[in-house]
Amino acid sequence: MESRNQTSVTEFIFFGLTRDPKLQIPLFVFFLLVYIITLLGNIGIILVTRLDARLQTPMYFFLFHLSFVDNCYSSDITPKTLQTLLAEQKIISILGCTLQMYFFVAFATTELYLLAVMAYDRYVAICNPLLYPVIMSRRLSIQMLSAAYMAGFCNALIHTVCTFRLSYCGSNVINHFFCDIPPLLLLTCSDTSVNELVVFICSAFNTTTTFLAILVSYTYILSSILRIRSAEGRYKAFNTCASHFTAVLIFYGTVFFMYLRPTSSYSMEQDRVVSVFYAVLIPMLNPLIYSLRNKEVKAALMKVLINSSYCYLFVRLPKTPLHEDQALLSAQRN
Repeated sequence: MESRNQTSVTEFIFFGLTRDPKLQIPLFVFFLLVYIITLLGNIGIILVTRLDARLQTPMYFFLFHLSFVDNCYSSDITPKTLQTLLAEQKIISILGCTLQMYFFVAFATTELYLLAVMAYDRYVAICNPLLYPVIMSRRLSIQMLSAAYMAGFCNALIHTVCTFRLSYCGSNVINHFFCDIPPLLLLTCSDTSVNELVVFICSAFNTTTTFLAILVSYTYILSSILRIRSAEGRYKAFNTCASHFTAVLIFYGTVFFMYLRPTSSYSMEQDRVVSVFYAVLIPMLNPLIYSLRNKEVKAALMKVLINSSYCYLFVRLPKTPLHEDQALLSAQRN
């Protein structure tokens, strides 16, 4: 009994998104394009919110960290997925699987709390605009951000310890394209009742509390919008809120579906498709929804691109005698 209870599996093999060779190359190209857009979009937001002095407000402070979190958990999943799409042996070590699951859960949970914090920030800005600088102080913003990261990494630690304390002595094929909690629980030869309870309680607490905070914030925001007299102003505000809330519903809907149901109802074929939304597509959509629809961010982004292009052309422009004469004349005057 002692030897049976020891973990005999030393590595895992991903089933992957598909076993059809005809689909692997198109899926590789699709995921690669999505990953490139995700990196460029989020890095662009990170640079703009740091370089433009007009964007040094709590809203863009949180947006900076949302883009950072999206890049981190997309980079935790997508590169390995791209590798397994082309590799014959889709292998990951136990340590690699542990780290992948830990950082994925950490950054995904952090995003839940960041979305709630950003909704509260918009509530204060729209419903209490005169008190906004006082309420959303730098100190409170840092405290709320720190709490979001702390909640994310503590939640990940709990799930990682609970999952990898189990014995894996049977099949080592993960019927998924990354190391997630539900498919790993299906592989263990240990009792998973405690794990299922922990997953349900933690997921229910994290998703329900943050979603309720977002729902309450947007309810107050919508009530304020309805009091706007200008039809054009109401349309713009509704359009922005609808875009933000759509992203929230997609992210929360997939998380609710994946983690708030019993293990017996898991369907890995269906779950792989659902996982693509919150693990791959949401990090790409967030920059588009939260930033590129924002006039201030678009203006700042265009300014950075124009300045970068101007500097590049200026540096690469070959000096003609006229340039040299002008430089010499300027030096003599000085």
